[in-house]
Amino acid sequence: MSGLNYNHLRYFWAVAHDGNLTRTADRLGVSQSALSVQIRKLEDRIGHALFERRGKQLLLTEAGHIALDHADAIFAAGDELLGTLRERSGGRRQVLRVGSLATLSRNFQTGFLRPLLGRDDVEIVLRSGSAGDLLQALEAHRLDVVLVNLAPMRDAATPWIAHPIAEQPVSLMGTPERVGGSRDVAALLASGPLVLPTPESSIRGGVDALLDRLGIRPRIAAEVDDMAMMRLLTREGVGLAAVPPIVVQDELASGMLEEVGTLPGISETFCALTLSRRFPNPLLRALLAPHPSGGETTGQ
Repeated sequence: MSGLNYNHLRYFWAVAHDGNLTRTADRLGVSQSALSVQIRKLEDRIGHALFERRGKQLLLTEAGHIALDHADAIFAAGDELLGTLRERSGGRRQVLRVGSLATLSRNFQTGFLRPLLGRDDVEIVLRSGSAGDLLQALEAHRLDVVLVNLAPMRDAATPWIAHPIAEQPVSLMGTPERVGGSRDVAALLASGPLVLPTPESSIRGGVDALLDRLGIRPRIAAEVDDMAMMRLLTREGVGLAAVPPIVVQDELASGMLEEVGTLPGISETFCALTLSRRFPNPLLRALLAPHPSGGETTGQ
């Protein structure tokens, strides 16, 4: 489109992603009126309204959605260009930007990144957050990879690729006092109390199905969406926990916790999400390379 002003397009792009004119103006350090003028100029140039107001909401029109798709591609290509040229500049450190679910096992994150840790020529930027925020950052090329333990649903409209990194069996864990020397998983599940992941997790569905098959009505002490908190509560003796061994590997090694046994048919899969890019970050190759045993990438 000849004569398109890319400054106008960038202002539109920022507002479209924020969904709020005031917030975008504050973030960019411009006045709301100046921002509105830039967007109106873009609308005049393309001949279509890009937003409509519904009360206090600022919603994209059909033309706005089309313009946003193109703007995403344009600015992502620009980020790729800058990133590629920086990586190929002599003497510069390579940077890998990693997003990780805030609830993900810290041991798994460390194990995944281990091939790059300690390298003088590599800087790792690690961000944590919700799945929605991290995927948005991945699509905007602000992240190179996102670590999750439940791959999001994918269809023709979703651009990311899910790389299975490791699959961990889930076991019943507890302090020696809670376990009491028993290795009877069913009996301990029945006696409780239990520290379980929240119903949204991939593990919880398997645990609930197992309890149902065994005819057990569990006594739940806590439902937790954060593996670090599950680890802490289990160490404190609040209850027996259903977790992958990697989550509590240090406590198992020290004897602070004991593994009663594996929960049959229940596992947690760790995935790395990337985008299909013309110039992928070369540091990803070492991290996404197949590991036949799964041991190195899980940190065990």
